[in-house]
Amino acid sequence: MLIRTENPNDYNEIYELIKAAFQTAEISDGDEQDYAIKLRNSDKYIPELALVAVLDDKIIGHIMLTKTYIETDSGKVECLLLSPISVLSEYRNKGVGTQLINTALNTAKNMDYKAVFLCGDPAYYGRFGFISVSNYDIKPAMDIPIQYVLVCEIEHGRLKYIRGTINII
Repeated sequence: MLIRTENPNDYNEIYELIKAAFQTAEISDGDEQDYAIKLRNSDKYIPELALVAVLDDKIIGHIMLTKTYIETDSGKVECLLLSPISVLSEYRNKGVGTQLINTALNTAKNMDYKAVFLCGDPAYYGRFGFISVSNYDIKPAMDIPIQYVLVCEIEHGRLKYIRGTINII
């Protein structure tokens, strides 16, 4: 399996992959594939952090980390949002998601980003170092149960003195 950055030739295949992957997801809005397009067309998009997993010339997984901000009393603190991540159902539980997440987090670290937020299952994402934002003085800007709003400090201690709200959509 090869993990590489996405390119415009991949966009249609990525769209179909995200759509198919979220059809079997426990929680889905049904528009995750359109959300990815919206992110890609925004100023939040970071091409180096939009990755695909390719096996036998077929895209089997995709991940996107985009810019997000913690709103504080003294301004914005730039961080990353991990969303969406998709793996075709027939390739799940085979390490594809793990490799995508690890590669994305390592790339983000090399790009000097300090923290990554997401909304997801603490049992799954905990193994990558994600913990509830309730461990910090950071609250979600929307009404989402706080135990599902997770953060991974890429640089340890980066969020210790930050107080604010995070928008995770």
